[in-house]
Amino acid sequence: MGRIKLIHHINVPIKDRERTREWYERVLGAEFLDRGPGSNARQLQLRLGTGEIHFTETSRPTTIASSHFALEVDDWEATLGRLDALGIPHVRTSAASTGRDIGGTDPHQGRREDSGEHYTYIHDPDGNLIELVYHPLGLEDSEGHKVDVARTANALRWTQLPGFVAGAYRDGQP
Repeated sequence: MGRIKLIHHINVPIKDRERTREWYERVLGAEFLDRGPGSNARQLQLRLGTGEIHFTETSRPTTIASSHFALEVDDWEATLGRLDALGIPHVRTSAASTGRDIGGTDPHQGRREDSGEHYTYIHDPDGNLIELVYHPLGLEDSEGHKVDVARTANALRWTQLPGFVAGAYRDGQP
């Protein structure tokens, strides 16, 4: 097997596609991915930063208290301000937290003492837990070069090869 490059997407169960799309676009700035009629009928697919989240509708989505995914943000204060302006509750501890005394005493956000990472937890309309994080240490590539994710995130994205969707339908693979 070749080396894993990155996580392409996660799939999250939801109850209402339109409610989910509206919430993720409004709260997190998600972008709808129009992948053609077959794919669009099966899933709601959204881009967040350089990654994707796919949502599958089910009549009774199940959430696990400590199960979550994390999203890196580029401006911590702006993120907290946006959550407050939208009335989105956010907390320092959750069922995913390993200790109630980690990250300080602010009930709405935490800061890890080992890395200086800021974090807070929110829930989407179906109760899925999302951790928002900000790493002031930065990122580097495999060769040790600093990577400015805030500058390049909007320039990096998965894209389909021209004719991919049409080719799948032509070959009888909806």
